[in-house]
Amino acid sequence: MAAWIVIGIALLVVGGIGGAISAANQWAARDALDPASAGPQGTRALAEVLRSHGVDVEVTRNRADALAALDGSAATLVLPDAPALSDDAVSQLADAADDVVLIQPRSRTLDLLLPGSAAAGFAAGDAVAPACESAEADRAGAVAPGALYTPGSATAACYPVEEGFGLLVHDTGDRRVWAVDGSVLFTNEHLAADGNAALAANLMGRHPLVVWYVPSAGDTDLSDTDPSLGELTPPWASPVIVLLLVAGVAAAIWRGRRFGPLVAERLPVTVRASETTEGRARLYARARDPLHAADRLRIGALRRLSALLGLGAHAEAGEVADAAAGRTGWDRATVRGILLDDIPRSDADLVALSTRLRDLEEAVHTAVRPERSTR
Repeated sequence: MAAWIVIGIALLVVGGIGGAISAANQWAARDALDPASAGPQGTRALAEVLRSHGVDVEVTRNRADALAALDGSAATLVLPDAPALSDDAVSQLADAADDVVLIQPRSRTLDLLLPGSAAAGFAAGDAVAPACESAEADRAGAVAPGALYTPGSATAACYPVEEGFGLLVHDTGDRRVWAVDGSVLFTNEHLAADGNAALAANLMGRHPLVVWYVPSAGDTDLSDTDPSLGELTPPWASPVIVLLLVAGVAAAIWRGRRFGPLVAERLPVTVRASETTEGRARLYARARDPLHAADRLRIGALRRLSALLGLGAHAEAGEVADAAAGRTGWDRATVRGILLDDIPRSDADLVALSTRLRDLEEAVHTAVRPERSTR
């Protein structure tokens, strides 16, 4: 009973630890790039920097509030990746803002708002100069970009690293769309490095209002976001599964049938010793392992000689060999060769060893009990 209690407690502890880890992971994902979060991946420090420069930062957590905040005033939209929104919804949000800063751009967002642009890997982590004509990037100075992008035909690029760039901008004169990896540059743990804070303030502080949209899975305009298993599988999957089930049942019936009624047999079954010996002999012969067969013959001979010489069941093989040589007068090396050292290489050697073992046993028996000798 105590063992089951311990097992139950252990399961509860493991489940609690797993739940805590899962909750921690969900919390970390929820706080990423959130201007209300003071954690390492949050952006609360950046929001406070913008407010200290006289920029009003309004955090919205659904699309309707973001559109309402953008209506009627010059504002910059800060837009992380929003996989729960359709292309039309993302475009609607971007069109309502005077400037757009993509701080977590993915391929879809780049293609929507910066046509022709695409992701191009990640930088090594070293700070690089802007190397472009953008006044915002030039005033910020060098930064160490994370994700890299390739610009489209109408898009300018800054912070070059090999074949990619750390910052993209599409400038139409009165409206700008920026793309930068904010998860590396603008989070609380990285904002103070290099020119990260200056770059963020320059990109987001062009207008008196920043509308920071924080996406969530519940804020979506997509339909059929939870497709069934049948909708996710190809049309041929169900017939194939049925066919496999039918084939499995047919195979079970085919291989599982028995011929005729069961036959009753009395138990236990007695097997004669000669049948066991013949069976083992056939196995040894089929295995072509004369050494293993010789070991079995020697073990039997040693056991019988030990009892015959009065040495006991635990006597070592060397002791039995020495005692047999002393009792029979045979050469000690010859007896040890028969009982221990000689290695049969073929079936003929095995037969010869069997004969020598039999002769040695008869000699010891004659020496110990001459009155019972058959010779």
